[in-house]
Amino acid sequence: MTNDQAMLFGILFILFALLIWGRIRYDLVAFGALLLTVLVGLIEPAMAFEGFGHPAVVIIALVLIVSRGLMNSGAVELIARLVTKPDRSLPTHISIMAVVGAALSAVINNVAALALLMTLDIDAARKAKRAVSLTLMPLSFGTILGGMITLIGTPPNIVIAQYREDALGAPFAMFDFAPVGLTVAIAGIAYVALVGWRLLPERADTVSLEGDAGLYVVEARVKDGSKAIGQTVGELHPLAHTNDVTILGLVRQGKRLPGFSQSRELRKGDFLVLEGDPKQIEGFMGAAELDSVGAERHGGLTAKSMTLAEAIVPQDARIVGRTSMNLRLLQRHGVTLLGVSRQGRRFRDRVRHLPIKAGDMLLLIGPDENVSAAMNWLGVLPLADRRVDVIQRSKAILAILLFAGAIALSMTGITSLAVALGLCVVSYIAMGLIGGSDFYALIEWKVIVLLGCLIPVGTALQDTGGSQLIADQIVSWTADLPPWGVLTVMMVITMTLSDFLNNVATALIAAPIGIGVAQAIGVNPDPFLMGVAVAASCAFLTPIGHKNNTIIMGPGNYHFGDYWRMGLILEVIVIVVAVPAILVFWPL
Repeated sequence: MTNDQAMLFGILFILFALLIWGRIRYDLVAFGALLLTVLVGLIEPAMAFEGFGHPAVVIIALVLIVSRGLMNSGAVELIARLVTKPDRSLPTHISIMAVVGAALSAVINNVAALALLMTLDIDAARKAKRAVSLTLMPLSFGTILGGMITLIGTPPNIVIAQYREDALGAPFAMFDFAPVGLTVAIAGIAYVALVGWRLLPERADTVSLEGDAGLYVVEARVKDGSKAIGQTVGELHPLAHTNDVTILGLVRQGKRLPGFSQSRELRKGDFLVLEGDPKQIEGFMGAAELDSVGAERHGGLTAKSMTLAEAIVPQDARIVGRTSMNLRLLQRHGVTLLGVSRQGRRFRDRVRHLPIKAGDMLLLIGPDENVSAAMNWLGVLPLADRRVDVIQRSKAILAILLFAGAIALSMTGITSLAVALGLCVVSYIAMGLIGGSDFYALIEWKVIVLLGCLIPVGTALQDTGGSQLIADQIVSWTADLPPWGVLTVMMVITMTLSDFLNNVATALIAAPIGIGVAQAIGVNPDPFLMGVAVAASCAFLTPIGHKNNTIIMGPGNYHFGDYWRMGLILEVIVIVVAVPAILVFWPL
C-alpha cells in the first residue's frame, strides 16, 4: 500500500464513520472530505469541483424537477386515485399500492412517487380504520424496488450508467436496467404483499399528515363544460365523501339558497359551498371539474404554476374588518380568497363578502409569486409548510407527451439524456407546470453536493490504485468461488454499505471496485456494474439507508428495529433473484 492510498483510505474511513454516525449532514461531510483530499494533494485544486458538472449530477437534478411537473399536471394523480379504495382487503390494498408505487417510480423519481402515494395510503388507512404502520413500509419498499427498473428511477442507476460511460466508453441506456430490475421488483413485491406486511407491528399512528389544519369554508364555481352540470347537489355527495369534503350549500346568481339544496340541479356559474381541508378541497374540485373565481385569469397553456396557501390574520392586518371584494384582491394581485376558517364555525356570508376578523385563517389561490406578494400586502402571516400545489389537470396529456418525447430523443441518440430532460423542464416552465422559484426549490441540493463532492474523491480512489487494491483483496478472499459467487459477495458487501450509507455514496465507491474485480477475474464488467446498481438501491434494513425509509418513519410510527423485520428477508430475496437474473441478461 502506497502513502497516497493510505491517506485516501484514512479519509474514506473518516467519511464513512461520519456518514454512519449521522449527526452531521452528509453533504457537509462529503464537502469536508473533498477539501481534505485536495489539501493532502490527492486531487488537483483545478479539478476539485469538476464533479458538479458531471452528467449524473445534472440528470438527478432534472429528474426531480420533471417529476414535480408531471405531478402538477395531474398525470400521476389520475393513476394514483384510480387504485385507492378503502374497502379493499389489506393484502389486496398493499399489492396494488406497491405495484403502482413501483410503476410510478420507474417513470418519476422514487422519492416523489412515495410522497404522492403516502398521502393516499394514510387517507385509505384512516377510512378503513386500520394502522398505517401495516401499509406504509410495504409502499416504501415497493417504490424502492420500482426505481431499479429504469435509468431515471433512482440515483444509483444514474451514477452507474454515467460511470460506465467514463470507464467503458458508453453509458447504460434508459431500459438496460429493466430486465433485472423488473424481475427483482416482481419477486420483492410478491413477498411484501403476501408475507412481509404480516411481520410489521400494528401500531397506532402518532403523526397526522395534515397536522392540525382547520377546516375551511370554500366557494367552488361550476365552470363551463363541467361534468357536474345537470347533476343534483345530492348526486355529488359520494364524490365529496370520498374526498372528505362536506357540501354545505349552493350559491346561485349571487345569493345563497336556503338549506343544503340537495335536489337542485347544478348550472354553469353556480357556486358550491364546501367545507374541508385545503388538499382535500383541491382534490374534490379537480374530480368534480370545478374552479375558483379568477381562474380564467390564470388559465391557458402558458399559465403560471398555481398554489394554495394558508395564512393567519393578525390584529393589525390590512384586511381586518374588510372583505376581499373591498380590497379588490383579485384585481390588484391576481389572487383569489378561496376560503376562510374561523375556529370551526360556519357562516352563510359569501366568502368574498365576509368581513375578516383577527385570528381567521385564509386560504388563498393564485400564482406562487403573486400569493407571496398578496400576503405581504394584506399583512397576513403565512403558515409554514402549509402550501398545496394546484394541479393543472388540463395539461396532463401534453406533459406526458413532452416527457415521452424527451425519453425518445435520448434513446434514439439524437441528444444526451441530460439535454433531453433539460428541454422537458424548459417546456414545463413555459406551460406553467413549474414556477421560477420552484425550479431551485425542487432540487435536492444535499444530494447534489454529496454527488458533486464524491465524484472527484472516487476518481482519486481509482487514480491512486485504491479501487484496484480493494478489488484484488476481494478476489483474494473469493479465490475458491466461481465468478457468480464473486458477484454475490460483491453485491452483499455493497448492499450492507447501502444500509448505513447514502445510496449515491455507496454506488460511487462500489462502481470502480466492481469493475476492478471483474477485470481481475477476467469477466465482463457489466454484470458487476448491474449488481452494484441493484445492491446500492436495496437498503431495507434501516431507516437511514434510503430517503424513502426515513420519510415514512414518523407517519408510520416506526422504530429503528422495525425495518429489519421485513427488510432482512427482502434483501435475501433480492440477492437470490438478482444474481441468476444478471447471469441470464448480462452473461459473464
